[in-house]
Amino acid sequence: MTTPPSAFPDVEKLVVDVLKADPALAGATIAVQAPAGFDGTQSAVLVNRRGGAWIGDQHVDMPLIEFEVYGPTKNAAHVLANAARRALLATIGKKVGVNFISDVEEQDGPRWLPDYVYRGANRYLCVIRLSVSVF
Repeated sequence: MTTPPSAFPDVEKLVVDVLKADPALAGATIAVQAPAGFDGTQSAVLVNRRGGAWIGDQHVDMPLIEFEVYGPTKNAAHVLANAARRALLATIGKKVGVNFISDVEEQDGPRWLPDYVYRGANRYLCVIRLSVSVF
């Protein structure tokens, strides 16, 4: 039998904080929701938890994190997607706040995917699985 978590870590906030601290992402909006006035042509990384599981015996949360990465051009969006991936992959084996990131594994990405909400958008998607323990 596994022990349910008393509270999942706020993984979206954790990832947003990691990305905001990375100088390669300076100038891009890093958030869980598109800001007011967003039209898909600005440099932005939108971070969302897209599932995952609590592994009770190990006391580890294994969320799937999706990046929606936008830029003024397709190339700019691709460069930004790679910077976001690199920043998150660099957290393997590190403590971030009260959390320990024991593993980061790319599940999908970056892949080009047109955005039908923001017609002028240049968008790449990435999905990354984290293994997060709470101290």
